[in-house]
Amino acid sequence: MSERIQDIANKMVAEGKGILAADESTETIKKRFDTIGLESTEENRRDYREMLFRAEATAETVSGVILFDETLRQSARDGTPFTKVLAEAGAIPGIKVDQGAKDLALSPGEKVTEGLTGLRERLKEYYELGARFAKWRAVITIDGDLPSWNCVKANAHALARYAALCQENGIVPIVEPEVLMDGDKARHGIDRCYDVTLWALNTVFDELYDASVALDGIILKPNMVVPGQKSGEKASVEEVAEKTVRCLKEAVPSAVPGIAFLSGGQSDELATAHLSAMNAMDTLPWKLTFSYGRALQAAALSAWGGKRENEAAGQRAFNHRARMNALAATGKWSEAEEKKVA
Repeated sequence: MSERIQDIANKMVAEGKGILAADESTETIKKRFDTIGLESTEENRRDYREMLFRAEATAETVSGVILFDETLRQSARDGTPFTKVLAEAGAIPGIKVDQGAKDLALSPGEKVTEGLTGLRERLKEYYELGARFAKWRAVITIDGDLPSWNCVKANAHALARYAALCQENGIVPIVEPEVLMDGDKARHGIDRCYDVTLWALNTVFDELYDASVALDGIILKPNMVVPGQKSGEKASVEEVAEKTVRCLKEAVPSAVPGIAFLSGGQSDELATAHLSAMNAMDTLPWKLTFSYGRALQAAALSAWGGKRENEAAGQRAFNHRARMNALAATGKWSEAEEKKVA
């Protein structure tokens, strides 16, 4: 393994670039395809992802792509392995390795992410297939008195064990503790989100330290500090940016090279605006960028509609969204830029 994980991590947060999350499970991509009336076959999934991977903006603005197991093993229509397609575009192939969030024993309403069994062996195979980073998502729900200490601790511990196994195998771990934004109606305002996010991040970094994980060889993928969608509370772009950065400064060591946000159900444009506002603030100790899935893909999926003759339209929609987020990653996005013709 000649590549240093620190070098890979820094490439993943290169200036003006971000990460495309294209790791939807077969079940999730089916739900996306259902919205355009398209059957979720292996061929259709391949065609959709090839459209994204060969878009102009992938080479311009994407530093890495998180893949699903099936996609990592697939080739484009012309027979070129997707790992080579991405490498030629300058994007690092990554892989989702968790096996989903399952019910947490004795903690009703809460989840813990599973997938540690056999992970070392799977990582070795994924490395040979070309993956150089991985992703593991933990989910934390705000609902009444939740989250519990059991949930926060169990998920943080699993994230640390996963991260250590990744680094052992020359793979950069994306560490993703997501505080969901769709929790309790009455008790999920922005301040409650701040407190729970800070708690989760502090616990995760304690566990990473205990597991001897090299912090300069990880990428953090957190939620932004936003009010819950059911809370009825509104927050300005500036408030979200200020509170998110303040929370990160309290919890995230400066050794971490970069933070790639998930969009977490925000609208495409709002996720972009929040990211840009954070990057327009004072100098920060880490790079802030995007690791979006739906917020990068929704417009492209709609424009494509599952039809080969619409591939160019789908790519134009993706190019626009990716370029807007590239601007946001340098704090230079604006509504005027957003309104330019894709």
